[in-house]
Amino acid sequence: MHSFAAALRWPRLQSAVERRREADRDENELASRIQALGADRSRLADELDGSLVKSRRLERTNREIAEKLDAAIGTIRAVLDAGESS
Repeated sequence: MHSFAAALRWPRLQSAVERRREADRDENELASRIQALGADRSRLADELDGSLVKSRRLERTNREIAEKLDAAIGTIRAVLDAGESS
């Protein structure tokens, strides 16, 4: 009778072991995905930092060019005004 009871429990035990293996695989897959997301986040943060630096540099250059253009326009107006006065 003992071996009959053990034989009945065996499929349930196998089923429980398989469920546990699936859960472990799912957990490992989730851990891998989380690690990949962390790597993506780091990469995106680095790209964003680089883009911000580039944007600030472009803004500074734009201001410098605008100032030079304003100075050149002022000089040209002064020359034209002086020519009209003569």
